[in-house]
Amino acid sequence: MTRRSLTSASQRIRQVRPVEGASERKTISPAEMRVSPEGVFEGYASLFNTMDLGRDIVVPGAFRNTLQRRSPSGVKLLWQHDPREPIGTWLSLQEDNRGLRVVGQLNLAVARARDALALIQRAEVDGLSIGFRTEKAVRDPATGVRSLLALDLWEVSLVTFPMLPGARIERRRYARSPQPTETDGGIAAAIRQASRRLAASQAERGGRSR
Repeated sequence: MTRRSLTSASQRIRQVRPVEGASERKTISPAEMRVSPEGVFEGYASLFNTMDLGRDIVVPGAFRNTLQRRSPSGVKLLWQHDPREPIGTWLSLQEDNRGLRVVGQLNLAVARARDALALIQRAEVDGLSIGFRTEKAVRDPATGVRSLLALDLWEVSLVTFPMLPGARIERRRYARSPQPTETDGGIAAAIRQASRRLAASQAERGGRSR
């Protein structure tokens, strides 16, 4: 199994040459995350035609076969690649012209998922990482860059340290009930006062007509 991690931007990255067919992991940095209070989030787990720090490039269509064979719920949503810590379910996994777009649902009945939600909301955890087996790849002998043509996707994890900084999860502000401003309060008070004056005037006229 080939394992890749980025421990610090200032530390040296150890690159291990993968064996074709072995299990691998790749991480992206979703600096912008869409996440709802209920734990639904979305973003990109992989970006096409973008070289990562391990000098690998995922090409468009690399996930096509695995997504046909395996439903989103068949791909595990894990915490930090730990098979002992599933934290939810993938609702959607789709290739588009940018990469592998994912929509996940954290299971907030699980303590670790609640921790993950709190960390995501504060942008203290903002990484996604794919766990996969390489089915087909080619390496450029001149540059050493490996193009990943077909991947068997096993899991996508929420992780701390990114490996592909160019990929982003989108941040969205979820609607909240609007709070009245000081100006709004002044207008409302003026309207209420005018209504009271009008009612008093009408009552006075009504009393004179009797």
